Amino acid sequence: MRDIEVRGKRVLVRVDYNVPLDAGKILDDSRIRATLPTISYLREQRAKVILMSHLGRPKGWDEALSLRPVAERLAKLLAHEQSRRRPGVDHGDTSSPESWASPREGAVQMTDCCVGVDVQRAAHSLREGGVLLLENLRFHAEEEANDPEYAKALASLGEVYVNDAFGTAHRAHASTEGVARLLPAVAGLLMEKEIEFLSLAVENPERPYAAIIGGAKISTKMAALENLLSKVDKLLIGGGMANTFLKAEGFNVGESLVEDDYLEQAKSVMRQADEKGVRLLLPADVIVAERFAADSPARRVSVKDVPEGWRIMDVGETTIDVFARALQDCRMVVWNGPMGVIEMAPFAHGSHRLAGVIANLREATTIIGGGETAAVVEQVGLASRFSHVSTGGGASLEFLEGKELPGVTALMDA
Repeated sequence: MRDIEVRGKRVLVRVDYNVPLDAGKILDDSRIRATLPTISYLREQRAKVILMSHLGRPKGWDEALSLRPVAERLAKLLAHEQSRRRPGVDHGDTSSPESWASPREGAVQMTDCCVGVDVQRAAHSLREGGVLLLENLRFHAEEEANDPEYAKALASLGEVYVNDAFGTAHRAHASTEGVARLLPAVAGLLMEKEIEFLSLAVENPERPYAAIIGGAKISTKMAALENLLSKVDKLLIGGGMANTFLKAEGFNVGESLVEDDYLEQAKSVMRQADEKGVRLLLPADVIVAERFAADSPARRVSVKDVPEGWRIMDVGETTIDVFARALQDCRMVVWNGPMGVIEMAPFAHGSHRLAGVIANLREATTIIGGGETAAVVEQVGLASRFSHVSTGGGASLEFLEGKELPGVTALMDA
């Protein structure tokens, strides 16, 4: 983005404002905050900033998935960012956006749709330094279909296209791939940062290099595991997917989630790790529960002693201690996927403890692979202590798999 002229131009920016909502209230605004550097840079260059994003999976118009709450939060964030830069300003309580002074009227304009005559008028009348947010792109089925006419309608709003939505870069949609073929297309500051850090992990890692892979299913992570085997020195596996590895090794895992169709693939990963000299670590102890419920009776046991009929819900203290020792000398650590059923508080402890272990690796480049893992480090207030927290779960995983991302490959070459 900094390599092209944007001054005075209408800049169409794809952002990822797919934030969690509850009755119209934003529960986590980290994705909005992540775009502030790009928006601030464009405003400083006196560009006319036109933002577009999806939210949720609507089937046509859905008031509950309108981006209006996002526009309001963005306006407050921008107002706070601007006042923060002014010397001698008393900001009062800055603990949350709700406590900030309301932004001036019209600080972030918003349209009722994302294409059409009214949207064209709003985009072409935008002043320099102004910010306009289009309504939810997915209110139109043409967005996910990458419809050429829909892409043309979006592209007609801008003179330059900036993709700052790494979280959607793995999808060839109209706003990520279609528009990039019609306008000069470049990466925003967030996209640039995502690619820079994740490229380190797959192309030029510092060593020793460890990857920690968790989450529920081995099937969704198999490609990443196989790609990482040729790059890492240590591979640490937790979460529900570890159950398949444990069963493949001959352990009884009770009623735990297991993908029996992937037992042979798990054995293959362990065999390849041994052949390549990669140290592969599985849980040594686990937290088991009688039922898949937060209030279920639970206890810590060795992986050799999982009771019949019980379910593995989290890794145990010994496992985190072993993982911690394995990570101490690492110069690069990538973590994608939680260690347990983090949506249930009693089974989030392993993930929370691991976040603390990695955050304290002062000599390492530490990368969080987005999605649920990013939510974990945000929950425990440690996000700022990692080198990079990705905003894209699926996109970061595909990057680690070695796949090309349509939203990235469509951008201009330097």
